[in-house]
Amino acid sequence: MEPSHTSYAGLVSRVGALAVDIVAITLGSLLVGGLPVVAWQRIMSHEAPDWLKAITVIATAALPWVYFTGFWWLSGQTPGDLITGVTVRRVDGGELGFLHAAIRAIGGLLLAPVWFVGLLAVLWDRRRMALHDHVFRTVVRYSDTAAALRAEHRTG
Repeated sequence: MEPSHTSYAGLVSRVGALAVDIVAITLGSLLVGGLPVVAWQRIMSHEAPDWLKAITVIATAALPWVYFTGFWWLSGQTPGDLITGVTVRRVDGGELGFLHAAIRAIGGLLLAPVWFVGLLAVLWDRRRMALHDHVFRTVVRYSDTAAALRAEHRTG
């Protein structure tokens, strides 16, 4: 039996999760990109070496991919997903493997404008699948805990 339409995450939940993730990645990028250089300069009392600056630039650039890939692979939920009560799964309901999560993440990051426009498909798709969900064969559903709270709220 296929889950009901309301068990799939809607546009507001998905955009809310993404907003939280953008804030988390921005704060993480500020720390990864700035903290090592500042710490070096404070401790060593001279400018940070070029190799350290290069490493922080590379780490900062990789952070969004590592963030989305890691969270989707390990738990199916980014911190934003956890807060909004959604989870990313394969269309068959299974968890994303590392490669699946990595490809979904790189696709979303490289094609961000298409990703955002593709979210509008959530408004008319029976499983609330965005364009990228069809491409990457994923669904975004309310987690079991979130679904139970939503059902309780509706009944009472």
